[in-house]
Amino acid sequence: MMPASEPRFLVGKLLIALPGIEDPRFMRTVIYVCSHSDEGALGLIVNKPASGLDFSDLLDQLSIESGPRARQVRILLGGPVERSRGFVLHSADWRAPDTTLDVTPDIGMTASIEVLRALATGEGPARAVLALGYSGWGPGQLETEIRANGWLTADSDTDILFGEADARKWEGALQRLGIDPRLLTRAGGTA
Repeated sequence: MMPASEPRFLVGKLLIALPGIEDPRFMRTVIYVCSHSDEGALGLIVNKPASGLDFSDLLDQLSIESGPRARQVRILLGGPVERSRGFVLHSADWRAPDTTLDVTPDIGMTASIEVLRALATGEGPARAVLALGYSGWGPGQLETEIRANGWLTADSDTDILFGEADARKWEGALQRLGIDPRLLTRAGGTA
C-alpha cells in the first residue's frame, strides 16, 4: 500500500471516467480514491464486477472456514495493478487495528486476511466489497490526467460504492453531478 505523506484533496472522492479515456481497462469506470499524496494515488474501481468469481469459492481457495452467518460479498475488478491481491472496501463499523486504512470517517480499506475471516463468520463490516487489484498513479500523474479531461471528480456515495447496479453506476455518478451522459463527447478543452 502507498505510504501516506501529505494527504491530498481526492481521498474519499470518486473519479468518473470521461469518454476521452481510450484505455479499455478504464472506459466508463468509477473509481473510489483511497489514498492520494505527493507519492501518487491509489483507488479501486467500484463498477466492474469480476464475473465468474464467488466469495464462498474464494474463501474455500484460501482455506477460510465460513460460518452460518457468512455473507456473500461482491467481488470487483479494482484495477489493473496486482490483480492477485485483494482489497476490501468497507463501512467503518469494523477495522483491523494494524491493517485498515481509514479512508474517511465512514469508509475503510483493509488488505489483510483478517477482514475475510471476519466476513466469513458474519463478524465483519456491515457493508463491503472485495476488489481484486487496484488502480494506481505515480507522482502528479492523476492530476495530469484530470487536467487532460480524463476524469471528473465527485463526492462519494455509499450506493455507488456498495450498490449492486454496476451497469448504472457510471451514468448515476454523472447524473448526480447534473450531467447527462448522452451529451458527453470525446473532445475536450481547457478554460
